[in-house]
Amino acid sequence: MAIAQAPTRAELVRAAASLKPQLTQHAAWHEQNRRLHEDTVRALSEAGMFRLRLPARHGGLEADARTVVEVVAEIARADGSAAWVAAVNAITTWMAGLLPDEVQDEVFADPDARLCGTLSPTGMCEPADGGLLLNGRWGFISGAHHATWQVIVAMAPAPDGSLWPIMTVVPMSELSIVDDWDTTGLRGTGSVSTVAENVLVPQERVLPLPLVLTERYASKSNASSPVFRAPLLPTASALSVGAAVGLAAAARDAFFERLPGRKITYTGYERQQEAPVTHLRVAEAVMMIDEAAFHAHRLADMVDAKGADGSPWSMEERARARADMGRACRLAEEAAGVLNAASGGSSIYNDVPIQRIARDLHAINMHALMHPDTNDELYGRVLCGMEPDTLYI
Repeated sequence: MAIAQAPTRAELVRAAASLKPQLTQHAAWHEQNRRLHEDTVRALSEAGMFRLRLPARHGGLEADARTVVEVVAEIARADGSAAWVAAVNAITTWMAGLLPDEVQDEVFADPDARLCGTLSPTGMCEPADGGLLLNGRWGFISGAHHATWQVIVAMAPAPDGSLWPIMTVVPMSELSIVDDWDTTGLRGTGSVSTVAENVLVPQERVLPLPLVLTERYASKSNASSPVFRAPLLPTASALSVGAAVGLAAAARDAFFERLPGRKITYTGYERQQEAPVTHLRVAEAVMMIDEAAFHAHRLADMVDAKGADGSPWSMEERARARADMGRACRLAEEAAGVLNAASGGSSIYNDVPIQRIARDLHAINMHALMHPDTNDELYGRVLCGMEPDTLYI
């Protein structure tokens, strides 16, 4: 039987770009309702945006990191919340691909399976017949309203009697949602909290997080795939950074779309595009956007290259992966800030996209894993010959 050839990176980027009319049509609805519109979810799904990191053996695209960065960035040029949900789905789908094959078969039996999750171990497990009894609450669960499974990290008894974090997956039908997502940025992501109350997790779904963080994954079928050989934190860093890069590009698009015909009020400039201050600001912003893309692409290319050749990761490379992510996020926010400030008083209206773009980028930069200062400090610490002060590297 002939096997359909997977779409190329360029084809996937074009598919993402083709979604722009649908995504922009619902952008205001996303803001007002604090989640993605069902039409948006359907459009993303039909375009393959939720299969980017699905294992090929389950009908997925198993796309490399550079492809995910470019595809998510293209989605973000239309809507940051849609891009963020697509990125989180890519990360958590990849994480589920590290679990035992029989668990993957269960999760991905539904061709429309969508995942969400977080790395924060804010739940607790206790031993139970056949597995673990899970209780806890997890915040910032982007896309939870539309997901079928959640990747969960929780504390559980270790073999030596202490506690250690474990990774598992739980059907969304066994969790409750707390609709507490009311924010200034990324409002459409629906990043609500989820709660588990005495949820039984079968033992076969459990993978100790220390094994995950040292690339001792449980899947046999995916073990030879370059995509599934990479470390968790560099992978998560690469797959998430495209949203920031794409939002910065969206800020550029929005600014130049409004520039013709605009004047600078209370000055002699009837055309803003003739003012030297405009020339300085747009050059500054566009150069920062280019620099953000450089860091995002360097990160993704390193993840892909090392996954392909199977070479070990040094501590400096791991720390630089997070630093590249943080720098891309910082530059993207700063560039959007410059363009937003140069957009005039009329840009504060909700129907002008650049104010939403700036808020979305600020929200990304406030994310604990993406915060530029946190990542710069970690990289500098390692460069100075010190051990990292976190397991998340």
